[in-house]
Amino acid sequence: MNAMKVTITVDEKPFEVDAHLNLLQACLDNGIYIPNLCYLEHRSPPQASCRLCFVEVGGVDQPVAACTVNVADQMVVRTDTPAVRRLQKSGLRLLLSVHHVDCKNCPANKKCALQDLARFLKVGLKPKHLEQHLKEPEIVDTHPFLTYYPNRCVLCGKCLQVCRSANGRAMLAFAQRGFDTVISFYGGAGSAATACDTCAACIDICPVAALLPK
Repeated sequence: MNAMKVTITVDEKPFEVDAHLNLLQACLDNGIYIPNLCYLEHRSPPQASCRLCFVEVGGVDQPVAACTVNVADQMVVRTDTPAVRRLQKSGLRLLLSVHHVDCKNCPANKKCALQDLARFLKVGLKPKHLEQHLKEPEIVDTHPFLTYYPNRCVLCGKCLQVCRSANGRAMLAFAQRGFDTVISFYGGAGSAATACDTCAACIDICPVAALLPK
C-alpha cells in the first residue's frame, strides 16, 4: 500500500511528500537545506535541542522549529526570511558562546558542523563582543574508553541516539541544566561501559569531535 502523500510549498516550490514526515525531514529529503545539528536520517525526529531549524509556516504568527512540525496538505513554508535568519544566527552565536573555538587544533577541523553552519549563515566563529561561558574541567577523562571535551560539545544528542540503537539502551545522558549541561556516562568504569571498547558509534556521529577514543 502506497504511503499517503500531501503537497507542501517551500520557498514557492511545490513538493509532494509522505504525510507522516516532519517538516525538517521533508525539506532535507527534497534538497532544501535548513540549518540543524540534531537531525539523524531514518531516526526519530529531534526534540528541537539545537534551536536552529526555524522556518516560517503560513498561518503561524512566529517562526517554528521545523523538526517539531508535521507536514500538512497545502502547507506553505518559507526558509529564508529575515526573522528566520535572525533566530538562526542568534542560536549559532549562543552555541559559540559555550564553545572553545580552536579549529587548528581540533580533529573536526574542515569537517565540523559548526564551521559549516557559520559559513552558511555568514557568522564569524569568533563574533565580536560575544561573552564566553566555558565549562570546567575542559576535559573529562573518567570513562575507560572515551575522552569527552565539554567545551566542544554542542549538545545535539546524536551520540545518545546512536548509543541507544547500538546497545539497546543509552549509556550516555544529558546531565545538569542550562549553560552547565554536559554529556554524562552511565557506569563509567563498570561493566556497562565495556561495550564501548568495540563500539565507536558516538565518536563517529559527533559533529564536533567532542568525543574521542583514548
